[in-house]
Amino acid sequence: MIIMTSDGLSSGRLMQEAKRYVRPGRAALVVTADPVYKERNYHVPRLTRELEALGLSVELFDFDTQMPQDLSEYGVVEMIGGNPYYLLNAILTRGFKAALTELAQERCLIGCSAGSVVMTPTLKLIDQYSPEMNLVGLENLTALGLADVQILPHYSKFLARYEHFEGKCAQYERENQCSVIHLNDGEAVIIDQGRLMVAGGEFQTRK
Repeated sequence: MIIMTSDGLSSGRLMQEAKRYVRPGRAALVVTADPVYKERNYHVPRLTRELEALGLSVELFDFDTQMPQDLSEYGVVEMIGGNPYYLLNAILTRGFKAALTELAQERCLIGCSAGSVVMTPTLKLIDQYSPEMNLVGLENLTALGLADVQILPHYSKFLARYEHFEGKCAQYERENQCSVIHLNDGEAVIIDQGRLMVAGGEFQTRK
């Protein structure tokens, strides 16, 4: 199953929903999306506590230095936020796509912001807003496609941060004939055996 969050399991409602799906065991918190700070990323302690609250024993993991087969040891894997271009490039070049696909199908894969975005079919929507983050020179923006949905995390925060924020999203939807799910912090898209729900707080989708 897949839990695509905006900022982790940060709301009580979302944590309660996650408890329905997650069983106690070992979890890997993947820090690769922050190529500068890695395990020293500001959000790592909070994300670790959230996983521990689900009865999980948490270990830090890095696609840049570890191997795909190492993921088989964990029942839950969560990818932190940061740079989605860097994260996707690491997944593809280091051979982690197959392991993450298996996780999504047989165990539990959680994403946080960029960690969620790479599960979608493409990074083209994010590229409308933050092309300067593509420091790895990724030309093919096709993402993992583990979930056939497109999301915009941190929706309410980004409304004030980006000029013409809603207009760019609306234009993207028209040009690509799709509907983007707007996720505020504390919300997530949960996909379990093909069933999709948006959990946490209030959410918006464009018609």
